[in-house]
Amino acid sequence: MPAEQGNNKVSVAPGLGIVLTGGGARGAYQVGVLRGIARHFPDLRFPIITGTSAGAINAIYLAAHPGSPAEAAEDLCRLWGKLEFSDVFRVDSWSLARNTLRWASGLGLGVGSGNKMLGLLDTEPLRGLLRRELGTNNEIPNIERNIAAGRLDAVALMTVKYSTGQTLSWVQGRDIETWERPARRSLKTELTVEHVMASAALPLMFPAVQLDGEWFGDGGIRMAAPLSPALHLGAKRILAISNQYPRSQKEANQPTSNVYPPPAQIAGNLLNAIFLDVLDQDVERLERLNRLLRKLPPEEREGMEPVDILMMRPSEDLGRLSAQYEPRLPKSFRFLTRNLGTRKTDSPDSLSLLMFQGDYMKRLIEVGERDAESRIDEIRALAYEPQPGA
Repeated sequence: MPAEQGNNKVSVAPGLGIVLTGGGARGAYQVGVLRGIARHFPDLRFPIITGTSAGAINAIYLAAHPGSPAEAAEDLCRLWGKLEFSDVFRVDSWSLARNTLRWASGLGLGVGSGNKMLGLLDTEPLRGLLRRELGTNNEIPNIERNIAAGRLDAVALMTVKYSTGQTLSWVQGRDIETWERPARRSLKTELTVEHVMASAALPLMFPAVQLDGEWFGDGGIRMAAPLSPALHLGAKRILAISNQYPRSQKEANQPTSNVYPPPAQIAGNLLNAIFLDVLDQDVERLERLNRLLRKLPPEEREGMEPVDILMMRPSEDLGRLSAQYEPRLPKSFRFLTRNLGTRKTDSPDSLSLLMFQGDYMKRLIEVGERDAESRIDEIRALAYEPQPGA
């Protein structure tokens, strides 16, 4: 639809997609970016939406929202800004002790004993929150309504199928061509709350979710190509929002801890490698391919065309930022995290993934808004193109 940006007539670029990655509580940063965009472009829609883990929550909310993009961004900010631990998982002493004992028992008795080892945290509160926010028990009919109304082309949520190790993209949309590779494939479906829960099931921490008789977990676990689903769905221009702070060379060389690495620090490195590093690598591959394609004449590109990509990253270290809010954690949960060594590192990345605390969420939203504002010209250039004769 044509729009006015300054004195120029412009229209939304065809094939505009948004990729929302994982990162647990850091998903609030994505919401801040969306609000910053909506402040300048209140009617800008992303016809192609993909989400993984925490990004799946934001993706499904955008895909199912009945109002304008600006209203969707504000509602997401309201949701994340009021989040507390108890809205995502149970943090009372009894629940934490019960799950910890179940884990210890399962490890001691072995999987074959019939003692089922669930996640360390009980995420039933998150399931209830999603049902209330989406106004459903499980099915999400608003997605199909938005597709029928032309407000959405496709949405995909990524999971990992534990029995095969494959990344499975659950896709709902119009005129979809599915894809299949040895390590990743797609499946058409009508998305539900359970698909969101599966995509957001942090390994070991959150329990796996059963879909179609199989067990699934967080889609970021083996997502080697996070841009791939958006590209398969026809995206020609992509806004990718990462939750990983781009450290300078000096910062990268600076140790965050000078003691024997505590479990929290090891877990932070693993989680960053699983959920955040791969997007940087995929964007780098795409940009390298774009440079190559632009050097070739169209007849030698074998049907491929460059894909414009804009990568948004936090201007502040969200892991280091979470340490400021650690003293206000619920006592039982704070006891657990400190025993894992979150106080022995300057940048507790693993803690930031689980820091579902209202004040921390609001800070991340503020950072996201500010970052969107600082790059609004780049966002405009990606999302809009001048009309002929403008």
